[in-house]
Amino acid sequence: MAVSSEHPTIASVRAKPPALPPSSPIPRDDLRALCQSAGADDCGFVAIDRPELDDQRDDILRFFPRTRTLISLAFRMNREPVLNPARSVANLEFHQTTDHANAAARLIVANLALRGVRAVNPSAGFPMEMAQFPGKVWVVSHKPVAVAAGLGQMGIHRNVIHPRFGSFIVLGTILLDADVAEQSRPIDYNPCLGCNLCVAACPVGAISEHGFNFASCYTHNYREFMGGFTDWVEQIADSRSAADHRARISDADNASMWQSLAYGPNYKAAYCLSVCPAGEDVIRPFLDDKPGFVRDIVKPLQSKRETIYVQQGSDAEAHVAKRFPHKAIAHTGGVLRISTIQGLIDGMPHVFQPGQSEGLNATFHFRFTGAQSANCTVTIRDRRIEVRPGLVGTPDATVRAVGTEWLKYLRRDRSLLRMLATRTLRLSPLPRAAQLLTAFGKCFPR
Repeated sequence: MAVSSEHPTIASVRAKPPALPPSSPIPRDDLRALCQSAGADDCGFVAIDRPELDDQRDDILRFFPRTRTLISLAFRMNREPVLNPARSVANLEFHQTTDHANAAARLIVANLALRGVRAVNPSAGFPMEMAQFPGKVWVVSHKPVAVAAGLGQMGIHRNVIHPRFGSFIVLGTILLDADVAEQSRPIDYNPCLGCNLCVAACPVGAISEHGFNFASCYTHNYREFMGGFTDWVEQIADSRSAADHRARISDADNASMWQSLAYGPNYKAAYCLSVCPAGEDVIRPFLDDKPGFVRDIVKPLQSKRETIYVQQGSDAEAHVAKRFPHKAIAHTGGVLRISTIQGLIDGMPHVFQPGQSEGLNATFHFRFTGAQSANCTVTIRDRRIEVRPGLVGTPDATVRAVGTEWLKYLRRDRSLLRMLATRTLRLSPLPRAAQLLTAFGKCFPR
């Protein structure tokens, strides 16, 4: 299509000098000053070719192929609202700090554009790329970028602990088409104190010596996010009448889900953040009076009467019954969706139930055939799991299944006996096979 060179817009633009990108790397101090003036409490800079980004570099470059540097941003939350047992107060702080993080990142990108630097700011939280659910829906993994940028280290509660602000931070990331004169490096120590207060406060026992139980945390703490919302909708769809619906879902549960839909998804716990005393600006009350810290911060969360959402027969259910008998237990359907065999393999460590695997020390070969073919080796030993690609070593038992048929059975029925009875599943010896499926089956979808 021919466009006149005399068009007013074209003439105006050609009369102005273009905003050229910087010919040399951006000075680190200049970029830090820009981030702080926009509202960031701390920031760091990581080149796209750093080894810490190896496992997400391809995803980042697909999203923004011009990426040369990542800016990691930390935003400090107000602590007292997060410490309060009223989760509505804590969630308001989570949401408002996240909104602030997104607004600050947007302002930084706008200022960089004025300097001729192209940049993009993925969301600090939601919205995400839900068309990819139940796969990876986030554009960039903020936590490993923050660690690489020197903004902290991962604590045993699987959150980044900032050396000053502790766990009370929200993270953001900016991708920019420019180099930075001096990169940031990880800090040389972990601010995590190893105090295990997060272990004591977690209502579902997701943090333990056996590692982090993702499924337990996701089922309860993220009850009103993607998987929990899907389970809630399915409970509605399966209800035969209004009375049946009320028997399945309480009025309080419905009201809480409505609140999340209206004002943003609410975390049910996040107690691991509330009780974490790490960080220079945070640690003083803990150092001055440890018993008082436990009494005032940890005990109110432990003694709180609330509903805990668990998979029936899971480690989380056993933990609540043993440690918190005053808390009500509510069973949920499958909240971790498996749509592909590769997703199943990748998800095994996340749905693994260490307590259900007690006494099981064995190696299993999984051989999936058909349209979704894959092989993997699963070793369970001392209540820990290792999943490796390919068939490694001599197995104690072998799973041979048509990949699509396996997924079909997982969606249809999680009953262990029925799964063992199907012709597409052949396992031996059966006692070990049954325990293997118990270790995984509690969190697979219907």
